[in-house]
Amino acid sequence: MAISFKYWDDCIDPKDMEAMWMDPDVSTEWINAGETRGQKVHLSRDPDGQPFLTQTEMKAVTGIIVHRHFLSQIDPDMICAIAELESDRQPLEKRYNRKTKETTMGVVQLVPKTAEWLFSEMGYRTYEIEGDPTLLYRPFINVYFGAAYLKWLSSYDQKERNEEFVVRAYKGGIKKATHKSTLDYWRRYLSVKQSLPYRRHSYVGHSSRTNASAPAAPVSVKTGDAWAYWDTRASPEDMEELWKHPDVLKEWAKSRERKGQVRFSHDAEKRPYLSRIEVMAVAEIIISKHFSSRSIKPTILSALADISSMRFVNGVGSCTGIMGIDFRRATWLYKDLGYKAYKVHSVEDLSNPFASMYFGAAYLSWLSEYEGRKRSPQFIVQAFLRGPENINLQETGTLWVKFEEVLSYYEHTKKEHGNCSIL
Repeated sequence: MAISFKYWDDCIDPKDMEAMWMDPDVSTEWINAGETRGQKVHLSRDPDGQPFLTQTEMKAVTGIIVHRHFLSQIDPDMICAIAELESDRQPLEKRYNRKTKETTMGVVQLVPKTAEWLFSEMGYRTYEIEGDPTLLYRPFINVYFGAAYLKWLSSYDQKERNEEFVVRAYKGGIKKATHKSTLDYWRRYLSVKQSLPYRRHSYVGHSSRTNASAPAAPVSVKTGDAWAYWDTRASPEDMEELWKHPDVLKEWAKSRERKGQVRFSHDAEKRPYLSRIEVMAVAEIIISKHFSSRSIKPTILSALADISSMRFVNGVGSCTGIMGIDFRRATWLYKDLGYKAYKVHSVEDLSNPFASMYFGAAYLSWLSEYEGRKRSPQFIVQAFLRGPENINLQETGTLWVKFEEVLSYYEHTKKEHGNCSIL
């Protein structure tokens, strides 16, 4: 039976529908078109009768998905431009590629097996899709997995990839990322991205406390935002440990935090982050509870968090969580090496600073004896940041210098001057 959408309500759940109505640009557009809140909202139709998303709706869907799941990791305009090129924003678009013998679906034209791989292997499990590829016709689900795939491409082969590589690989596959066959697509992408309409409103307004060690100037955030509070990420037990930490208590008292509603700091782009005091406290708690026998220094973990994610809760760029430990690595540490203090069912679990720090410490411990040999601090740090198979100690000196510079911030705080050992 053919899939058909007449209303937005046919392809979206109530929570996502409410989020669409909360977007100022969408609500204005819908009201001007005669739509009424609480009633079914019509999808726009092209001359052939096919449903499509307006540019305002596409921007809103992308903004909501990125804000919820890929904040500071994916450029929403990248997704919007790809949707323009791939489907003209038509949710029911479906194409068969004779060369690859694969079918692509939805607004950003995803291959079903790619979405299923992202779900099962990479931990993107907000939307259940296994066994029913037709769910990829739903705009929120399609954009969610499209964004997850773009994030994966951005760090393919454990290397930071530029926008051109990511876009061309998205179109033609990894092997065609630098092939002439995808060059025209890249040029059209740039033209489309530049012509996207300007949004008068950012997706959501935020409230936050001021912090002296901020990555950027903090702004205020709205009560009720899922990313606004520590308590939505960490367990009550871990929150109690933070409240007991003298430096954290002093900082939170100064910003008038209350138990059950402790706000994250947010930068000017409304991205939640940890202060250096909070990062150090999380590191100290994790080490004292789970790695006391290994004598890992909390200053080392804190500095690695600073470099990996700039202390952003959700990570930054291709980095996941404050320590940059991705789902596959965390799952390996959990299942194969027995680090089970924190469960890792989905990639969302790694947005808990305590879980990310825990798996970061576990990975650091494993690297310290990589391939059965006791490793130097330079090797351990650079292997953590780039992967052990990508290390050339003579060519990566600048990374070590950067680490030492960041480390000095934390060692100054804790008066741990001396030789830079890891364990």
